[in-house]
Amino acid sequence: MADQLDEVLKLHARHNGVLGIESEMAVNNRSDLGKAYTPGVAAISKLLAKDPSLRDRYTLSGKLVAVVSDGSAVLGLGNIGPAGSLPVIEGKSLLYKDLAGVNALPLSVAQVSTDEFVATVKNIAGSFAGIHLEDIAAPRCFEIEARLSQELDIPVYHDDQEGTAVVVMAGLLNAARVVGKDFHNLRVLINGAGASGIATARLLAAAGIKQITLVDINGVITPDDQRANAYQRQLAAQLGSHVNGSTLSQAIIGQDVFIGLSDANVLSAEAVQTMADQPIIFGLANPIPEIDPDVAQKAGAAVIATGSSQYPNQVNNILVFPGLYKGLLSSGLKKVSLELETNVANALANMVQEPKSEHIVPGVFDEGVVKTVAEAVVDFAKANA
Repeated sequence: MADQLDEVLKLHARHNGVLGIESEMAVNNRSDLGKAYTPGVAAISKLLAKDPSLRDRYTLSGKLVAVVSDGSAVLGLGNIGPAGSLPVIEGKSLLYKDLAGVNALPLSVAQVSTDEFVATVKNIAGSFAGIHLEDIAAPRCFEIEARLSQELDIPVYHDDQEGTAVVVMAGLLNAARVVGKDFHNLRVLINGAGASGIATARLLAAAGIKQITLVDINGVITPDDQRANAYQRQLAAQLGSHVNGSTLSQAIIGQDVFIGLSDANVLSAEAVQTMADQPIIFGLANPIPEIDPDVAQKAGAAVIATGSSQYPNQVNNILVFPGLYKGLLSSGLKKVSLELETNVANALANMVQEPKSEHIVPGVFDEGVVKTVAEAVVDFAKANA
């Protein structure tokens, strides 16, 4: 482990990170210089001064995504601040480029008020074709995304919300097929009601699952639970009540599905044994899942997924965001809606033609993942033009 850490540190130090900037044209002589810079750009500058919308055609802004974080909720690490977030968002920007050919720029923002954060992103948004929000703590991440989506004319996407929700739904569609249960009639318990838990519940409800229960560290969330935030209470009211009892161990009795977006080792083998026949376990906490997959299997779990590459069925956002933005940029679509997310989730699920207990989602490096997601976005845009 120490040797691996040392190798990682040396790699990142040698290159000052994992990203660089490459030019789209060579500047080898005075003629090239005059076209790429002065005096040639003066004509373009005057053109954009008259019509700023043309910047997407004549500058990098038409193909550049900002990956923005304040480091307040980094998966597995917690609140590590803006500087701590940089390696994460730099890595995501690298994946955008290498997997999908999408240009992305990591931007860390100080941990300021919601109003200041929104204002900061709005003030720089003219340089970008889309905004990818990353690792921003709930509940303010909901307001930040909602306001930016409403006030900007470019796509705004929060990977911890939409990315997680899409890949969870894709996996659950196929898990239901494996155990021979109707997707819409699944009884689902979501443990963890932060950004990813709320977004996943919203998407599964929009996709037609009728019985969803939200649980957090305090137990089952109810509409009048003053320990919960307004977004959690509102969603609890929308979902309705489907369980007796208030604790995780009580609420999980008879459930078909456990989706963990919470913390390590919070689910016991005994709890799995109280679930419905052929239970589905998504223990997605990283780096340690809510229950060890071997323990879950011995307790009777029929399908098990984690967020880790160490086990089969890695349910990870990387299956979504590169292709999603590739599709958004090529289609001109401006909003990431629940309907679009559903379309992408179905496309991802359909990549696995014969799902099995250890193969319910495509692999991270499977050929065609980015293309499938991008085409799902483009098809959705055409159908809703």
